Amino acid sequence: MANDHRPLLPESERALDHLKYEVAEDLGLDDDIRDRGWGNMTTREVGKIGGNMVKRLIKKAEKDLARED
Repeated sequence: MANDHRPLLPESERALDHLKYEVAEDLGLDDDIRDRGWGNMTTREVGKIGGNMVKRLIKKAEKDLARED
């Protein structure tokens, strides 16, 4: 099974990219991305961004689910 890292919903790609940069900025990594590019970021830095993205997405999903009740 190929892992191509594309979103299941192509229309969400822009929103996910925006979230990625927003999280990077909040973590103070936006300057590093501009200076070095994504390809030269450490695994730790990229993992930190991804982990925080997941936390935010879970929090949003929980809020959305709570509104449905």
